[in-house]
Order: sequence, then structure tokens, then C-alpha cells
Amino acid sequence: MIIGVGIDVAEIDRFGAALARTPGMAQRLFVESELLLPSGERRGTASLAARFAAKEALAKALGAPAGMLWTDAEVYVEESGQPRVRVQGTVQARAVALGVKSFHLSLSHDAGVASAVVIAEA
Repeated sequence: MIIGVGIDVAEIDRFGAALARTPGMAQRLFVESELLLPSGERRGTASLAARFAAKEALAKALGAPAGMLWTDAEVYVEESGQPRVRVQGTVQARAVALGVKSFHLSLSHDAGVASAVVIAEA
């Protein structure tokens, strides 16, 4: 059974400008593994914008309650290339309260826009 669906888009250039002008914003939004590629290089703006859109979509799928922490959700990619979301703390508590057992995530970025869809399933 589907508990919730969320979708979000982020303009890549606008998101990049916000990161550049707001010191510390990246650390408030992302865990370290989201900021860095496996090689240790910093992840590109398009990828970060897609991860931000995923977190917004996740919040919408969970009913967008107040008090959830951005860093309590981690977007990662499996070896197969499938994007996934891992939750803990405040986000996990909300998911448990709603009866969510799994999340499905799709990410995309093209033509200056990053997008994400999250389905929360019982």
C-alpha cells in the first residue's frame, strides 16, 4: 500500500548560488557521504540539487511535518546505479509512525533542473 508520494524540482543554478552565498548550508542539508564522490572529490551542483529535491520529495511523501532534520535522510546510489534513501532519527520516526516499510526514489537532472520523486510504501 502506498502511504505517500512526493515530488520536487530544484533549479540547479539557483541552488548552486544559494550554496555559494550561504556558508554552512551544505553541511545543514547533507551528510558527508552525499557531498563527496567515492573518489573523495566534491559532488557537482546538479547532483546535490537532485539530492536536495529528493529530501524535499521525501518530506512531502511523509506529510511534510515540522521538525524533521535534513541530515536524518541520506540519498545514496547502489552499485547497480539505483538511487536509494536511508533514514534515521526524526525522519525514521515519522516513517515508523505512518507505517512506512520502504521508499522508492527516482532522480533526474536535465536542462538546468533537478527533480526527484519519492514513494513511501507500507
